[in-house]
Amino acid sequence: MNKKKKTLLAIAFIAGVTLIALYGVDSGGYLSVSELLTDPQAHVGQKVNAVGIVEYGSIELSPGATSFELRDENDESLKVRVEYVGDLPSNLAEGKQVSISGAMVSEDTFEANKIVTGCPSKYTE
Repeated sequence: MNKKKKTLLAIAFIAGVTLIALYGVDSGGYLSVSELLTDPQAHVGQKVNAVGIVEYGSIELSPGATSFELRDENDESLKVRVEYVGDLPSNLAEGKQVSISGAMVSEDTFEANKIVTGCPSKYTE
């Protein structure tokens, strides 16, 4: 096999491996609560990533499950109920911004399978 064919074969192999590796990667961005609630029926049953603020006084902990309200960053009247089963991030707190992944199960309820919070700041004022 000559050098040109080996090079083309190597490039094709690398491209194939890259496509296989990226196959399961979600390329979608995060929706705000307002974007999610603009047309909630369009998101019911769909995999969705969303971002918002954990509403004060809304966290309810029960054995094996957690629920809270996620409100829009700009419009405090827009909220969606989040239900989550799993280990909570240690820094989940009311008033903090979180990113969630999961699915809308109704027009006002989100079933999260992943919650990501920001890292606590190393700096204090």
